[in-house]
Amino acid sequence: MIPEFKDLSQEEAALMFKVPLLVSILIAGADNDIDRAEIKEAVTLSRVKQNKAREALLDYYKEAGKDFEEQLMDMIKEMPADASKRNPLIIDKLVGINAILPKLDKTFAIKFYGSIKDIAKKIAEASGGLLGYMAVGYEESKLIGLDMINDPSDRKAQ
Repeated sequence: MIPEFKDLSQEEAALMFKVPLLVSILIAGADNDIDRAEIKEAVTLSRVKQNKAREALLDYYKEAGKDFEEQLMDMIKEMPADASKRNPLIIDKLVGINAILPKLDKTFAIKFYGSIKDIAKKIAEASGGLLGYMAVGYEESKLIGLDMINDPSDRKAQ
């Protein structure tokens, strides 16, 4: 457990550690096709963030990144293959962190939010497009902003 999660229940902390996995699958599978480039980008981001994330997030990503590729593949297998069934399940789980973020240090929550939005953007761009155009597909563009998660910088000072 990381110090930032000391006031969270086990279920809340477990959900927070799954967020990079959930975001990866949501964005990669937005177009109903989770391709190798998107999986590779998610795994690479997990490794990079364990060493080069914002300093406040390093411990988080070291914990969240344990067995990331294996967890990602297992989660993909466990979820419906059809995006129209899978995405609402993921979105529902991500909405759950709206109750958790206010319990965290505001600076940590803001950096975490920015970091997961960065993950979403990079995974959306992973498949690329034709000569760099249309690098983010239509379905991905609808989800890339992670609008189901409230921006913690908008909340009042605690």
